[in-house]
Amino acid sequence: MEVPLAVASAVFLGGYSVRVLGHGHLHQGWLDLCLALTLAAWAFFAFDYAVRVRLSGLGLFRFVRRHLLDTAILLLPLLRPLSVVSVYDRIQHRYDKPRLTLYARVIAYASLTAVLLGYTSALTVYFAEHKAPGATILTFGDAVWWACATLSTVGYGDVTPVTPLGRVTAAGLMACGLALLGAVTGSFSSWLIQVFRREDER
Repeated sequence: MEVPLAVASAVFLGGYSVRVLGHGHLHQGWLDLCLALTLAAWAFFAFDYAVRVRLSGLGLFRFVRRHLLDTAILLLPLLRPLSVVSVYDRIQHRYDKPRLTLYARVIAYASLTAVLLGYTSALTVYFAEHKAPGATILTFGDAVWWACATLSTVGYGDVTPVTPLGRVTAAGLMACGLALLGAVTGSFSSWLIQVFRREDER
């Protein structure tokens, strides 16, 4: 089931990107088609989520409480690479030893997620900002630069969102940047600590 979900994620990203960047350049029929593909991809995610809720036998509210990550992925399908976190936790509970490939995979997924979050945030902020009065984010390039500075928690402040949607997106991206940075550094530190501990035991 992961392959169809990955394809649906790609369709979601492609449709959303073309609709935002092609606005004013493409015929309205193409834009409507992109919107239909985006909604269809999200409907597929919602169907998958509903099936898993049904099969779990927990009921909706209990399922949401126990699967917060899955719920977040439903709300923002491009977060799907974060699903590796649950797999990582299960493996670590079974094998208490350094696993470089597993840690490297977590770092790779976190990096991919950072790229996807940065790109989609740049799209959202560009769409909300480029025609707003007093805006400093006027091109998609400006939005990408802003996303890189925000996600890395640098925050130069040379370009900033002025619309409510842009500022909400910025707040979410700041939180995600801190979380992803912590995940990467934490995984690497944990691997090093396990290696040193095993060396001391020898």
